[in-house]
This record gives sequence, structure tokens and C-alpha cells, in this order.
Amino acid sequence: MKRTVAVLVALGLAASATVGCDVQARKEIAAEKKARQAGPPGPKRVAQGCKVRGRAPRIGIVPINLQALFFNQINSGAKTVAAKAGAQVQIVNGNDDSTTQANAIDDLVANRYDAIIVDAVDTEGIKPAVRRAHAAGIPVVAVDATVADPAVSTQVGTANAKGGQQLGEHLAKLTGGKGGIGIVGALNSTIQLERQKGFTDTATARGMKIKTVVDGRNIQENAQTAAENLLTGNPDLPYAYATGEPALVGLAAAVSSQQRTGNVKVVGWDLSTQAVDGLRAGWIVGVVQQNTFEFGYAAMNSAIDLACGRTPPKDVPVPTQIVTPDNVRDYLYYLEK
Repeated sequence: MKRTVAVLVALGLAASATVGCDVQARKEIAAEKKARQAGPPGPKRVAQGCKVRGRAPRIGIVPINLQALFFNQINSGAKTVAAKAGAQVQIVNGNDDSTTQANAIDDLVANRYDAIIVDAVDTEGIKPAVRRAHAAGIPVVAVDATVADPAVSTQVGTANAKGGQQLGEHLAKLTGGKGGIGIVGALNSTIQLERQKGFTDTATARGMKIKTVVDGRNIQENAQTAAENLLTGNPDLPYAYATGEPALVGLAAAVSSQQRTGNVKVVGWDLSTQAVDGLRAGWIVGVVQQNTFEFGYAAMNSAIDLACGRTPPKDVPVPTQIVTPDNVRDYLYYLEK
């Protein structure tokens, strides 16, 4: 009888614990849903609208691609400001190709758009097209990627090398400055080369070693294949770094498919569903998150000011945050386009 009572008590305690866990899980899910639905903070400023040749300003946007959440969120921020200011927007996919971007700028110039926003695949290769736009009297705002040319009217973005340095410091602090790192980069991207150098310089100065660098070319499928090869060729690799969203998504897929989540710690750039899942599970330990919506807000404000004959700042810096397993809930709105 005593044994039966003891068993029943134990079962009751177990059931209570299960119910308690379920209640807590439901609370966490509800809080995360609320955080996502709240969306990003809106623009702190909206440029005053105007008429250009008797009509609303027309602004062209040429992103790197339309695959990554990162670029879609820039576009979303830009369209939010444009809608409030009464400007018209045309988005032309750069499709990860500098020539495609240059042709898009030339087409926007030919169609007499009033300002152009570009996130350059190749910051050197885009300069002739930017100069042609400038010569035609159409101002260009460079967003994200730094295009160091006097023909660029305004530069909106983050210090990519500094972001890499911050993540290198973060990983070195977690590891005590020990261990080898594999890198999934994009060797065709000026931005991501800056992030790679900032990270590697910092991590190696703190005592860590760069084992292998593979090229994902800023395309998710390529990045996953490159990451698979990285992990296969380095079965004891303890740490990996991804220099952009496609690289991090591809690396996350490779780590999961090779069942390496228990022995590889990952850091990288830009939140995605895959990155958030890894942060929650604890094997992704740090993600540099750029304020993509603010990129869009600031770029469109600058473009409208320029189209309306006003002079915006030459440089508009946008801060970054380090997202960790401890604070990831605060940034879930970045999963929304």
C-alpha cells in the first residue's frame, strides 16, 4: 500500500512538472510571437516630400539580391519612408552580379529617375555606372557597401571591418583565445572581405588560428556546399565563422546535416530563421545584426532629400548589435520582411 501511494505521489509530481514546463513553454512562445509581431521601430524621421517636374519623386533601388532577408528588409524600410513621404519606388534586382547592377543604374538614368539607391556587389566595379548617373545629374546613395567615390552623394552603412572585430573579440572571449576556426566567406564581395579581415585579424591576435577559408559566393546553395566541404575536410574543427546571411544559413544547414551541433560553435552575420534556431539551441553563440530597416529608412530619406534639392549628410552611420542566445528574443522582428 505504501509503495502504491509513493508511486502515485511520484506520478503526480511528474505530471505537475510536465504541466509547469508546458505553461512556461506557452508563455515563451507567446512572448516571442508578440516580439515578432511588434515589428521593428519605425523611422525617427521622414523626409519632407516635394514635387519634381510636377510629380512625386521617383527613386530607384538596386539591391545585391532579393533572396536574403537582409536586402528585403532594407527595401522594406525604404518603402516605408517613401510611402510616408509620397515618393515612388522602383526596385531592380542586382542578382549578385556587378554588370547587372550597372545596367540597372543605366536604365534608371535613361528613364530619368530622380535618385538611385545601390547596395553594390563590387564596390569598385560599380563606380563607372555611379559616375554616369552623377554626370547625368542623378544623385546616388550607396547603402551597406561602401563605394568610395566622389560621385556618391551619401553613404549609409555600418563599419564592416569593425563588426568583424567585435565578433572576433566575442568568440575569443568565449574560448579563452584557443582553437581553430573555419570561415565560410564570399570572396566576390567587398563587404564580406572587410568583415573577414576584421574578424581574422582580431581572432588571431587573441591566439586563435584560421584553419580553412571556403567561398560561398554570397549564394545560399553555394555556401552550404562550401560549408559541407569545410566540415568534411576538418572533422575536428571546433569553431566556424560566416561572413554574411547566405553564408550563415548555409553553414547552419551543413552543421545540422553532419550532426555537428554538439561539437562546433558558430558565429556569423545577420539573423535568419536558421540562425535563430541555432542561437536558441546554443551552438550558434553570436550573430552580428545590422539594423537593416534603419539602412532603408536612412537611405530613402537621403534619396528624397537629394531629389528635392536638399543636402543630406555625406555619411550616415548605422549601429550594429551582437545577438546571443541570451538576448535573441529581443531581435525576433528581424525574421520578418
